[in-house]
Amino acid sequence: MKIINYLPLISLLYCSQLLSAYTANAQSINLKGEFQGKILDETGQAFPYASISLLNAKDSSLVKGTVSTDNGTYVLNSITPGNYLLAFFVVGYKKIIKGPYGITADKQLHQLESIQLTQDSKLLKGVEIIQQKPLIERQIDKTVINVENSALATGNTALEILQKSPGVSVDKDGKISLRGKQGVNVMLDGKPTYLSEDQLANLLRSTEGSAIQTIELITNPSAKYDASGNSGIINIKFKKNKNYGTNGSVFAGAGMGRYYKVNGGLSLNHREKKFNIFGNFNYGHNERFGGTDIMRLNNTSDKPTYFNQTSDTKRARNNSNYKAGIDYFINDKNTLGFSMNGYNSNGKNDAHVLTLIGDQPLKTDSSVVARNPNDYKYTGISYNLNYKSTIDTLGQEFSMDADYSNYNGNERSNFNNKYLDANGQMRKPDYIFRNATPTKTHIWAAKADYTYPIDKSTKLETGIKSSLVKTDNNFLFENFEQEAWQNDVKRSNQFLYQENINAAYINLSRKFKGTTLQLGLRAEQTNSNGNSITEQKVVNRHYFDLFPSLFINQELSKNNELGFSYSRRIDRPDYESLNPFVSYLDLYSYRFGNPFLKPQYTNSFELAYSYKKTLNMSIGYSHTRDVMTDVLLTDTINKTIFISNQNLATQDAYNLNISYPIQITKWWNSNHTITTYYTKFKTPNLLGNPFESGKLTFKFNTTQTVNLDQNTSLECSANYESRQAIGTLIIDPQANVDLGIKKTILNKKMDIKFAANDIFNLQKNTITSALPSQRYVIKEKWESQVFRITCTYKFGSNNIKGSQKRSKSSESEENRVKSGG
Repeated sequence: MKIINYLPLISLLYCSQLLSAYTANAQSINLKGEFQGKILDETGQAFPYASISLLNAKDSSLVKGTVSTDNGTYVLNSITPGNYLLAFFVVGYKKIIKGPYGITADKQLHQLESIQLTQDSKLLKGVEIIQQKPLIERQIDKTVINVENSALATGNTALEILQKSPGVSVDKDGKISLRGKQGVNVMLDGKPTYLSEDQLANLLRSTEGSAIQTIELITNPSAKYDASGNSGIINIKFKKNKNYGTNGSVFAGAGMGRYYKVNGGLSLNHREKKFNIFGNFNYGHNERFGGTDIMRLNNTSDKPTYFNQTSDTKRARNNSNYKAGIDYFINDKNTLGFSMNGYNSNGKNDAHVLTLIGDQPLKTDSSVVARNPNDYKYTGISYNLNYKSTIDTLGQEFSMDADYSNYNGNERSNFNNKYLDANGQMRKPDYIFRNATPTKTHIWAAKADYTYPIDKSTKLETGIKSSLVKTDNNFLFENFEQEAWQNDVKRSNQFLYQENINAAYINLSRKFKGTTLQLGLRAEQTNSNGNSITEQKVVNRHYFDLFPSLFINQELSKNNELGFSYSRRIDRPDYESLNPFVSYLDLYSYRFGNPFLKPQYTNSFELAYSYKKTLNMSIGYSHTRDVMTDVLLTDTINKTIFISNQNLATQDAYNLNISYPIQITKWWNSNHTITTYYTKFKTPNLLGNPFESGKLTFKFNTTQTVNLDQNTSLECSANYESRQAIGTLIIDPQANVDLGIKKTILNKKMDIKFAANDIFNLQKNTITSALPSQRYVIKEKWESQVFRITCTYKFGSNNIKGSQKRSKSSESEENRVKSGG
C-alpha cells in the first residue's frame, strides 16, 4: 500500500513532463488564425451551448463549428488564411451571420464584439421538443439523476428519492451514505445546509420531490468546495422557471399505504428584461407506521437477563417549504440577487412499547407496558444576497455571497411505564417522566470567488470564505412525582456551541492535447468552543488544515478516457453529537453525546475509466483516521442499551463502481449501476479490547425506462444491497422494487404520474452486533409499500431562456443542524 502515498508526487512529475513537452512543441508550431467572442441572450446574459459555424465567405461552405461554453464564450482556432463568415444559430432565435473577416499574416486574431440573440416568435410556434434527458447521466466529475421528469419521484420527498439513487444508502434515521461511506456533505442548489444529520434528514423529509430538477453525486470534489464530507457531495438542484413573462405550475397528489398521505404545491415565475422574480410553496401531510423488535441478552457474572421488546409507532407529520427571490440584471455584465427559503416541520408520534423480561429465553418473569407520545416542531429560514460580474468575454468572473440562517426546534417526549409481574398484575408504582429538547441555531457566512482565464487553455480560480455558527441546545428532564412535574437537575443540561471557520482556495486547470490537469489547494482554519453549562465541561479547539486536490483526465483515443483524482477532506462532529446530555428512546434505550469527539480526516484516491462516455468504471480507496461512528452497546449494570458517537482509530474503504446505460431499442432505455465496497474499521481499545470489523458489500441498482408512446412512459427501479458492516453494527441485506408511469395530456400542459414504492414490501432492517460480547438483534419494519398519484399543470408564457444559478456561501455548516422529527 506504500505506493499510494506517492501517487500525488508521481502525478505531479508526469504533469510537469507534459508541460515541458507542450511548451517546447508550441514554439515550433506556426500560429494560425483565431476567432473569439461571446453570445448573449436578449437581456444581455451569457448564453451557453449556442451553435457557431465558420463558413467560407466565397461559397458559404462549412469549415468548422463549435458551441459556446457555460459563460457564453467561444473560440474557433487553427484557421488557415482566407475570408470567412460566422453564423450563430439557436432554436427559437433568429439566425445571425457576421462577416466577412479575413485571416492574414497581419491579422490572425479576431476578438469580436458580443453577439446578442433575438427571439423568433414565428419559429417558436412551430418548435416541439420531444427529446428527454435520460434518468441517469454520467459526467466526468459527477453522476446526475434527472429527477424532474421521472415518474418515480411522484409524491416522494427528497430523502425518499435519494434512497433510489445509485450508490446512495439511507438508513431508517435518515443517515446518508455514498458508496458505503457515511459523512456526506449535502448541498441544496450548490449551498451547504449546515445541519446535523437529524436536522438534515427532517429538512429532506420536508422537501417535496416535485420541486427537484436534478441530483448530483460528486465523489471526489475539488478545492473549490468546502472540505467537509469524507465520502463526497450530494447536490440537490431545484427547478427554476426560465421562461419570459409570467408562468408557473401547480400540483396535487395523494398516496395510500397503511395510512393516507397528501401533498401539493404552487410555483410562480415572472421574468422581464431587468428582473426575474420567482417563488414556490409546497405542503405535505404524511401518516405512517413503524415497528421495532429488540431481542437482547444482558449477561453478567451474576445471572443473565433476557429482554424481548416490541414497539409499534404511528407517526403523523406536516411539512411545508417555501422559496422566493429576485434577480436584478444591472447590465449585461452585472447581476444582483436576493433569495430566501424556509421550512416548517411538525408532527406527533404515538409509540406503544411492550418489554418482556426473564432469566431464560421465551420466559417472562416481569414486563413493562409503556405508551410514549411525542410531538415536535422545527422551523428554519435562510437569506442569501449575491452579486455576480462577468468582467470580459474571455471568462473572467467575480462573485460574492452573504448568508444568514436561523433554525429553531423543540421535541417533547412523554414516557408512561407500568411495571407488571408474570401474572400481569402491578409489581410497583408507575414510572412517568418526560423530556424536552429546545434548540436554536444561527449561521452567518460570506464568500467571494474569482475566475481568471490566463489563456485559452489555462484557468485560475480562487476564493475566500468565512462562517460563524452559534447553537444553544437545552435538555429538560422532569419526573412526575406527588401529582406534579419535578425538574431532575442531574439529568437536565444546557449546551452552547460556537464555531468559526475561515477558508481560502486556489485551483489551476490546464488543457493540453488530450489531457486535462487541475491542481487545487484549500486552507481552513477552525475555532470551536463547546460549553456544557450544567456539567461545567468546556472544550476549546483551534486547528489549521491544508486540503490538496489533484485531477488528471487523459483521452486515450476517441472513445476511451482515463482519469485520476486525489483529495483530502475533513468531517467535523455535528453540534448535537457534542452535547453530553442523555436522550431517552424508551425506558431501556437511550443515546448521549460526546463533547470530546474529534474531527476525522480522509485521504481519497480514485482511478476512473470511460468508454464512449457511456460505460463508466472507477476504483477508489480512502483512509480515514479518528473515524466517527455510532457505537451501540449494552449497560450490564442498568440493563439498558445505548448509542454514543465515538472516534474509532481508522477506517479503510475500497470501492469498485461500474455504471452502464443501455439503449435496448428506440423506446427502451436501461441504466445499471454496480457498486462493490469493503469498509474496514479498526481501533486498539473498545470496551478494553482491540476491535476490528469489515465486510465486502455489493449494491446493485437498475432502472428501466420504456416510452410507450410520445406522451406515456413507464419506469421500473430495483435496488439490492448485501450485508454490510458499519462500525460495531452488522446490517442484513436490503432490497426494494419501485414502479412508475407518467402520462402527458392537454397539449403537454398536464402530467399525471402514478408510482408504487416497494411493491413487494421488502424494505426492512435487521441489525446485530459485530462485538462478540454484545448480543442483540434489532428488527425494524416501516411503512414502505405506498401507492401514489400526482397531477401537475403548467400555465403561462412559453418564451424561452432563463435566469442565473447561484451558489450560497453557507455551505457545510447547515449540514450539522437538526430540522425535524
